[in-house]
Amino acid sequence: MAAELSLREIGQIALPVKNLERAVEFYRDKLGLKFLFQAPPGLAFFECGATRLMLSIPEKGFEKHASTLYFRVPNIDRAFTILKERGVPFDDAPHVIHKQEGYELKMAFFRDPDSNIHAIMSETGHL
Repeated sequence: MAAELSLREIGQIALPVKNLERAVEFYRDKLGLKFLFQAPPGLAFFECGATRLMLSIPEKGFEKHASTLYFRVPNIDRAFTILKERGVPFDDAPHVIHKQEGYELKMAFFRDPDSNIHAIMSETGHL
């Protein structure tokens, strides 16, 4: 009998970048993520709450791979203003993605130096 397994928690997300130093500067200095360490041959690690972000120069065969990161923020309008002041290039302003009785989800999308798209998100109420 096979043991049951239910995956629930993400421990690390890999994100390919073209220039590691430029990416480290963006994620550390503009987004304010906690930098953990760099490791050869071209990896950098950041703390994102319980999840770790790994930036990496892609290995052959993984060049086209990308991930979208959605960063939870308590006040999306304030976070949007602060990040714009730091020079983070947004595609749009905070807007409602989904709304139903007792719940609202807002997002605003931005790009990193490698044009990977990410978002800040804010939820009010409960699903």
